[in-house]
Amino acid sequence: MQISEAESVVMEVLWSDSPRSSEDVIAELARDHDWQVSTIKTLLGRLVKKGAVRAEKDGRRFSYSPVLTREAWVHGQSGSLLKRVFDGRLAPLVAHFTEKHKLSRKDIEEVKRLLEELDDGQ
Repeated sequence: MQISEAESVVMEVLWSDSPRSSEDVIAELARDHDWQVSTIKTLLGRLVKKGAVRAEKDGRRFSYSPVLTREAWVHGQSGSLLKRVFDGRLAPLVAHFTEKHKLSRKDIEEVKRLLEELDDGQ
């Protein structure tokens, strides 16, 4: 499922707490983004149409809940990035980040731990 960057911001709001009314989503996004109410409603409508979000009638308003889980979205995004940019290989991705971005000591230790766990499991 393709979710745009703007749509992912709306999804983050719904993943953090749902179900939520459009008014709740608008209020939360208005604090951090300079988006019009109509833009947010359009994004919600697109997400419903894509099947990423469910809209349920609640009196005179709608209540929105995510159908797409954050874990499923992250999995799809990371797999797509690996295929598009790194030919499906993880090592070039790690190499890119170690060369182009400064990894913290904590990040390096975590990568080492993950590799050791993988090595122990095989």
